[in-house]
Amino acid sequence: MLSATPNRRSVILGALAGTTALSAGPLLAQDAPAREVLEMAEGAEDAPVTVIEYASFTCPHCRSFHEEVYPKIKTDFIETGKVRFIMREVYFDRYGLWAGMVARCAGPDRYFGVIDLIFKNQDTWPRAEDPSVVVQNLFAIGRQAGMTNETMDECVQDGDWAQALVDRYQETATEHEITGTPSFVINGQKYSNMGYAQFAEVLNEKLES
Repeated sequence: MLSATPNRRSVILGALAGTTALSAGPLLAQDAPAREVLEMAEGAEDAPVTVIEYASFTCPHCRSFHEEVYPKIKTDFIETGKVRFIMREVYFDRYGLWAGMVARCAGPDRYFGVIDLIFKNQDTWPRAEDPSVVVQNLFAIGRQAGMTNETMDECVQDGDWAQALVDRYQETATEHEITGTPSFVINGQKYSNMGYAQFAEVLNEKLES
């Protein structure tokens, strides 16, 4: 399990130092509309059980969860109206932040499809030594979701949005004492990584309580 103590200053400075070098273009104008830090969720808003996942896009265990466990949870619990699933990104590194910004740039309706591609391609997109190549790898994923390079470039160069995302991550991760990924908060109770059988058992217990 990947773990780290959230460090707001180091994450923000590392991320913003990278975003200014992504292209020749400037950061967005100060009078541009501020992007929101939305809660990314799937499932019925009135579902009896709420699952919050804390995950890093560069975490191998998070990839395994999303490839092996999450699809079954979606079929059995989310699509049946039993569970509302909220995804909260953990930024242990600037690459994870950039990935989150690209995924969020697609909008709430396409977000979960984009993060599926990000996890699926985790062996390749973050492996380049040149950060600009990493960003171009993420852009290639974003284009599969119908985004343009220009749209994504504006997103990842929005320094105010990057800081707002990190601030939100810092706030929620501290609230739930998150130090490793993936971690889950299920109806207010924290759990570490689980396989499908154990996860389903916990969800069914919550549904019956």
